[in-house]
Order: sequence, then structure tokens, then C-alpha cells
Amino acid sequence: MPAPPGTLEIAKVEPLTTARALRGPFDYRLPPDLEGGAVGVGSMLVVPFGRREVLGVVTGLCERSEVAEEKLLAPLRALELGVPVDLVALAEWLAAEYCSTLARALRLVLPAGATGKGPAGLGVRKRRSRAVARPRHEPVGRPHAAPPALTDDQRRALRAIEQRLDRAGRPAGDAAAASRDQPPALLLHGITGSGKTEVYLRAAAGTLERGMGAIVLVPEIALTPQIVGRFVERFGDTVAVLHSRLTPAQRRQEWRRLRTGEARVCVGPRSAVFAPIERLGLIVVDEEHDSSYKHEGDPRYDAREVAAKRAALQGALLLLGSATPRPESVHAVARVRLPRRVDDRPLPPVQLLDMREQRYGLHPGTVQALAQVRSVAAKAIVLLNRRGWSNFLSCRSCGRVWSCPHCDVALVFHRAESQVRCHHCDHCERAPERCRCGSTAVARHGAGTERLQHELQLTLGDDERFPIFRLDADALPASSADGVGALLRRFEAAPAGALIGTQMVAKGHDFADVRLGVVVDADATLRFPDFRAEERTFALIAQLAGRVGRGGEGRVLVQTLDPAARAIAHAARHDSEGFLLDELKRREALRYPPYAHLIRVVCAAAEADRAQTAASAVREALRAGSGVARLAPEQATVLGPATLFRLRGHERRMLLVKANDRGAAVRGVGAAVQRAAGARAHAGVSFSVDVDPQ
Repeated sequence: MPAPPGTLEIAKVEPLTTARALRGPFDYRLPPDLEGGAVGVGSMLVVPFGRREVLGVVTGLCERSEVAEEKLLAPLRALELGVPVDLVALAEWLAAEYCSTLARALRLVLPAGATGKGPAGLGVRKRRSRAVARPRHEPVGRPHAAPPALTDDQRRALRAIEQRLDRAGRPAGDAAAASRDQPPALLLHGITGSGKTEVYLRAAAGTLERGMGAIVLVPEIALTPQIVGRFVERFGDTVAVLHSRLTPAQRRQEWRRLRTGEARVCVGPRSAVFAPIERLGLIVVDEEHDSSYKHEGDPRYDAREVAAKRAALQGALLLLGSATPRPESVHAVARVRLPRRVDDRPLPPVQLLDMREQRYGLHPGTVQALAQVRSVAAKAIVLLNRRGWSNFLSCRSCGRVWSCPHCDVALVFHRAESQVRCHHCDHCERAPERCRCGSTAVARHGAGTERLQHELQLTLGDDERFPIFRLDADALPASSADGVGALLRRFEAAPAGALIGTQMVAKGHDFADVRLGVVVDADATLRFPDFRAEERTFALIAQLAGRVGRGGEGRVLVQTLDPAARAIAHAARHDSEGFLLDELKRREALRYPPYAHLIRVVCAAAEADRAQTAASAVREALRAGSGVARLAPEQATVLGPATLFRLRGHERRMLLVKANDRGAAVRGVGAAVQRAAGARAHAGVSFSVDVDPQ
């Protein structure tokens, strides 16, 4: 609250710095022109900080400061628009929950390009280019000119949603009391093609009718142009889109429209969870199983958890949706089911092709099926979750493997560029013709999507009658603003053809004429040392199967070295319920989420001993230290330090905390890391905390 007239007004400002050891907020004396309510919580101020001018966010106001009045500095200027108060509270929670700093968390809720060097485009209102906003959201897939009739399953799901929307928008306390019988979150568990998107659209319409706004999260904006197009088609200019492929000016423009209430629905990937919608009634998380909702920077937030917290803070409904939901969601959230496709077509049959007697390549059954698709001028989707031509190169004479000089990993061979490349740091070299030992016997091992495309072109031909499209990060680099959408539109417009690629090809696409789906090397994800490996394998196969047979008959072929693997067998039967029950039993027995909580701490430094010493210090604080940092053995198990492979020139050591009490573990790890980061002995060491690592 502003201070009474005539009293000194102090703003507590969090400067947006990146230093982990530096903690605010810092007190600033408000000059007369910024007193009397002109500045409040969430206001953005440019302040002097040391020898710099930086952007800061006001986190509180008070009448007195512990710093002498004559030593207090004044802000230099204020920006026109500030951050909503609820987003400041969300950032404070996020910083604590993910063991980060408030400054880093606040950066997530600011408009793009906000800096301390000026108003960052927020002080001047600009006319929005409607034409540009519309070739960007061009939909891919079947047009939906008018809302389709709902199925009985969709109507039942919508009734459950609307009951909760009637209680949405209340203050957090009232919402909690009102939701004892109707939990504030729902999981829409619907098979692929069951009409989940139409339920989202109707739920958003109901939210707008009740005078509230909505956020719709999608895994990757470039891979889901259909849902963006359908929301724009249904709601017009009240829809804003936030994602990283917009220019900073476009993102600021969309942020402003949401902040001022001109737009009331926001569609976008994980960062859209911070959209500045004041009266929020609904947050949709589409394809909630997708791992791309986890942010890899600091703070390493999970947008699904942030969405749940924001919904709780604002009394909004959280609606999760997936054909292959996470076991954690099934365990924690009430479900509504969409068990049938909207046109009552069955899911395509899945055939497992045993590759134990086959060297790498396409199974004869796969080659025959693809040839048949070509002969009837239909379409196919082929998934191989590896990029490049070959996994690695080696010398047959001396055994040398070409490796990255900055990371302890093999370089991947990319034939089109005649390069070997690191998929972690992007280091690249010219592909070798001979080894340093003088031998020219350079062997290529394994295969990726580039080689698969070449083999299909040799096997099936690649002409105008049956084009072969490739969708992966190499064929369509991030610098291509709409490359993915353009490629998908070309695939849709072609009368026949094949789309091959990494997991991108299994995400959210709706094509009516795909008759064949193929998964090559379905066991690849099972070979990762990750307790979620089976979940990911099941989801990958089930999601690809869902792209097939939407407009007619279809089938799916799965090439595997282990046809009896639990995840693969369940996916072949379209048995989501059976897989989830088995997976939850396994996790309970092994104390994995949702029955325990994991926190990973990584210490990185140029020298291995520095990383090791820092990790040991964090472990000591957690195990034998004192105060909030100490975790008793009955509270948590602390594993490590263990060595991770060198990454981008840094040696790394990891600790893994497995805890029953999430809150105590987060507080303990946060305090232990803060103590270590502030010690001179660990100068030059970077600390990364990952709560719920993916």
C-alpha cells in the first residue's frame, strides 16, 4: 500500500541481475513525481546500481529503511506498464521452489527486450499489424469453418469443466473453500482424434463469457500451428500469441495487448504461462505429457507446475490434456475421459516387427508397406528419433572415435554438409577423409533421419508424385521463422508422400490421409538411464499411432529389438490405462515420482577438482551441516557427487536428492547451494539446481 501523504516513501526494488550470490531487494527513495500511488508492486523502474543503470521491479513499499535517508538513491525513471501483482507473487514462489534468485524469476514475467536502457517499447503505444499477425497463424490441417457438433463424451467433459468455471476467478481462499467437492484441476484424458481441442475451445468461450481470460499452453508453437489457427479462427483479435520466434517488437506488442486487456486469450509454449492476464479463469496445458514444458535455463521451472500454482493463486481452473498423460498427473488430478474418436473410427492396428535377426535398416515388411502406400498415392509418417547420417565415426585401423573437444561425446556425421557435429555445443568440423594414423578406413556407425531419407529416396524414388519430406532440427533450423509450419502445409497439400523425422512428426498434427505410421528403432528411448524411459517410449509410439487413420483406414509398424518390452507391448494394444497402472506400481515400489521428489544439483567448473570440491561442500551442508540446509536421513537420501560428462568445456559433478518432503528438500538444497555459491573457495563454479529433473 502507498505510504500516507507527507511520509517518506521507500520502494523495495529487485534489480534484474544474474549473480546468484547477490540478493535483493534494495531500498530506493521515491522522488515526488513517483509518490502517492504512481509506483506500486510490479512497477518497473530504471535504477542506479553500482556504476550501472539497470531495470528493477518493485516488490514492496514501506515508510522507513534501515539505510540512512541521505544514502538512499532515487530511481531514474519509471516504465509506463508494470508487471501484474499476481505475477510478482508467482515469481517469488518460483524463485523459492526452483532454488533460484528472485531477479532471475522476475525476468521470466517481463516483456521481451525489457532492459535498463529505456522503456523497451512499453512506453509508446503502437498500432498492431493485423495482416502480419494472421500468414504467421495460418492453420495446418482440415478447416473448421463452424463449430462441430459435440459428441456425448465431449458434452460430459464440458459439463465437468463448466461446473468448475462457475467457481473460478474468486480469491484464493474462497476458491479453495468452494473447490472441496470440485477440485480446481481436471485431466482431460482423450485418445488421439477424440476432440480435445474442441473441448479447449468451448472451455475458453465459457471463460470469456464469464468475464475472465484464458491461457492455452502448447508444447512447441512451431509444431502445433493447427491449435493456434483454430483459436484465432474462433476468437479473432482477442487472441494473442507469445513465443520465441516472434521478433522482440512483436512479443512486446502482444504482451501489451494482454496487459491492457485488448487480448484476453493467450496461446503459446511454456513461457506463455507468464502472460499478463489480470482476471484469469482458465489455464489449458495441451499435450501435458510433453517434456518440452520443462525449462532448461535457470530457474529450471516446469510450466505445468507453474500453471498449477498460478491457477491456485488466481482461483482459475487448470485443465490438463493428453492421450498419454504422465503418471504424476493421473495420480494427482481428477480425470474426465474421451475414449472414442469423434468420427467413431477405431485406432489403427499396430504390428511389431522383430529386428533381432535384422541389421540396421528398414524391415522388409516396412519396405513393402511403404511401397504399397506409394502405389495407392497415400501418405506415410516415419519416425526415427535421431538426427544426422551416422551416430559416430571411428577408425578401423586404430579405433579412434571422433569426439567433441568441448564435450565428452562423439560427433555426429551430417553428410549433406560433410561435417561432424556436436549436438550439445554445436561444435563442428569437416568430415574426415583419413585418420591421424594415416588410415583411410573411416567407418560410419548407426543411422539418423538424414540417412533414412536417403534410403527411402533410393527405395521409393523421390519425385513430384511421392515427395519425401524431412522434419528435424537440421532440415529446419531455429532461424527459420515458419519453416516447420510451411513444411507441414506442403505435406498436407501434396496428394501423396512420406514425412520422416524425429519426435517432431508425432506431435499434434491432424492429417486426414495418413495411411501408414512407422517407428524405427522403437527401443532407443528405453536404453536411456532414466526412470521415465518407459513412459516416453509408450508415449512416442502411441502419439505416432494417433496421427494415422484419421480419415480412413491405416496401420502402424513398430521396428523393435524387444517386442515383449512392457511399454512397447502396451502401446501396441493402445492400452494407456494398463500401462499407467503398471507404471504407478513400479514407481511406488522404487520410490520415484509421484511417490517421492527428486532434486538434482550440478556443479560445473573449468577444473575437475573445483567442481568436485563444490559438490562435496553442498553434500556436507545437506548431510552434516546445521540449520535449514541440513536434511535428516529420514527426510531425504543424498546420492553423489557423481561425475557427468564434460559439457561445453566444463567439468561437472552431480548430486541427486531423493526426498519424501518436497518443501523441506527444496529449502535445504536452496540454502546449501546459496551458502556454497557465496563462498570465495568456490569462485568460478556455477551451480545449477533442477527440481523434478526431466
